[in-house]
Amino acid sequence: MFNENDELSVTNLRMLSVDQVQAANSGHPGLPLGASPMAYVLWQKFLNTNPKDSKWINRDRFVLSAGHGSAMLYSLLHLSGFNLSLQDLKGFRQIDSKTPGHPEYGHTDGVDATTGPLGQGIGMAVGMAMAEVHLRAVYNKPDFPVIDHYTYAICGDGDLMEGISHESASLAGHYGLDKLIVLYDSNDVSLDGPLSNAFNENVQERFEGYHWNYLRVEDGNSLEDIASAIEEAKSQHDKPTIIEIKTEIGHGAPNAGTNKVHGAPLKEDQLVELKKFYNWDKPAFTVESTVYDQFERGIAARGEQAEADWNEMMSNYRTQFPELAKQFGEALSGKVKSDFSFLPKYEAGDTKATRATGAEVLQTLAENIPFLWGGSADLFSSNKTQIGASDRFSKENPTSRNLWFGVREFAEATAINGIALHGGTRVYGSTFMVFSDYMRSALRLAALQRIPVTYVFTHDSIAVGEDGPTHEPVEQLASLQAIPNLDVIRPADGNEVAQAWKKALTSNDHPTVIILSRQGLPALQGSLDHPDGVEHGGYVISPQKGDRPEAIIMASGSEVSLSIEAQKLLAEKGKDVSVVSMPDPKTFDKQSNEYRDNVLPNDVRKRVSVEMGVTQAWGKYVGLDGKSLGVDTFGMSGNGGKVVARYGFTPEKVAAAVEELDSLF
Repeated sequence: MFNENDELSVTNLRMLSVDQVQAANSGHPGLPLGASPMAYVLWQKFLNTNPKDSKWINRDRFVLSAGHGSAMLYSLLHLSGFNLSLQDLKGFRQIDSKTPGHPEYGHTDGVDATTGPLGQGIGMAVGMAMAEVHLRAVYNKPDFPVIDHYTYAICGDGDLMEGISHESASLAGHYGLDKLIVLYDSNDVSLDGPLSNAFNENVQERFEGYHWNYLRVEDGNSLEDIASAIEEAKSQHDKPTIIEIKTEIGHGAPNAGTNKVHGAPLKEDQLVELKKFYNWDKPAFTVESTVYDQFERGIAARGEQAEADWNEMMSNYRTQFPELAKQFGEALSGKVKSDFSFLPKYEAGDTKATRATGAEVLQTLAENIPFLWGGSADLFSSNKTQIGASDRFSKENPTSRNLWFGVREFAEATAINGIALHGGTRVYGSTFMVFSDYMRSALRLAALQRIPVTYVFTHDSIAVGEDGPTHEPVEQLASLQAIPNLDVIRPADGNEVAQAWKKALTSNDHPTVIILSRQGLPALQGSLDHPDGVEHGGYVISPQKGDRPEAIIMASGSEVSLSIEAQKLLAEKGKDVSVVSMPDPKTFDKQSNEYRDNVLPNDVRKRVSVEMGVTQAWGKYVGLDGKSLGVDTFGMSGNGGKVVARYGFTPEKVAAAVEELDSLF
């Protein structure tokens, strides 16, 4: 199957990767030198992707979970004909280059996922494979394999030590994701030294225990053996497969087989020895014409033909299945085309927990958006995020829209990232707000990748009550708001919940968090009167009676109705104040100066913020003269209403805080 041109191509792949590290004087040469044979075999002989159309929906997905080996990925992309020039490779790890230190989705053509935080690439690959299974079941018809592709990943020892790899592997095995194939670069070395210093698991038994197929290649330089293993993996149709490929880190370099070659450029004499080992006497960034030809005849030609055949099939598919084809096209656009007029409206005084109104809103969304699906970390009954008209997604029911992630919050977050990266659906995930901490690293990657994932976090405050401080989030809201490019919305009632979902599903370049209460909250007249309030991030939900407020009370979530009660108490004492609902401060900050000054007039310095969480985020709104009512300690166990009162969240205490400001003016 392989010849000397293939061997030359592997050598050129290795050296081109090393050239990038040397030019940058920064990077990781060890993985490319050890793993290039497996990467070459996969890309040259198996991977179906079209370099001329890197977003083709039915392409195979490739995730370099061991993202520190990015130089190898960039070399593969360049050689295969993606929009990545040799000059781009020369800019490796430099400011504004297309070749950053770790692969970045949306930044470099052909990169299917942002990786680098170890283990998350495996989790996102699992999500991609879940999306493939679901879309295949929804859209494929006899003789029309609209969706039919594999998800491949390359991981290393570090990936498999991370806890996320355990969660994600368990989930993948449970769902029997047979088109997921992971190549494990098994070199027995970690960054600090021999792998045996910290890791001695039996990887075969571990993955077989997760219901995976396990294969092993003893010689990581044998192209034939690697190809045979991948062929065998593709012939098995009941489980995901991991192929452990024994390699030598930094193969051919003087410090090969040790951690010294993991993450630093080679010294000049070491580079000389490396070139001598490979009989390579070419200048840096040389690519042999034979190597370009190999990749053109292999991956480039195969992918172009595959997409051409697929496009012809789709033309006939549109004729025979017009409605399904229309839905498929809308789903692929990633944009929800709707005026959302179907969303429920809640009349003032109706009292429901926002998790309950969230459930009602979600049912209408699911009914009107057939490509919306999502799940929960074993908390459907509490989060209220189950789609009532659908069953549980499983091997037997892959068209179903409810994803049971089990108690695997991190795996859930990485999987829905992978589902969003795959395309063709809109996805959400849910858990208790306090457990968003388990997801945080994946939320950060979602924001970095600019993917429109929606997270629903319920049980949003100390009002959780009896479960106590372990389950009462106080710092999570501010922590989530600190993540760039992540919308965080804490609605005050059902109408703001509906607006929050609309905002989330019409956003296409960032993820959104919707935070909901367990306790009942009254619907507010102001949210009905301002159907675009959430869209602006903040608005006057209950205005003062006169032209100018004497003071301003700002709040989010359940504390908005509390603030309106305080406003009434103050009115009885002759104080005319306004109440501002601030469900999404980050979006509010993006509004025009005129809009923000209308909501928070600069000349009104008497300001009080009310939120059952840490107060640090409110300083810029209340100013030096204002006051923040919050929770800067942990919560406590007890009746929810009594806990809330203990911490001072009563109309009387809020009104008193406003009155206390009188002494400062």
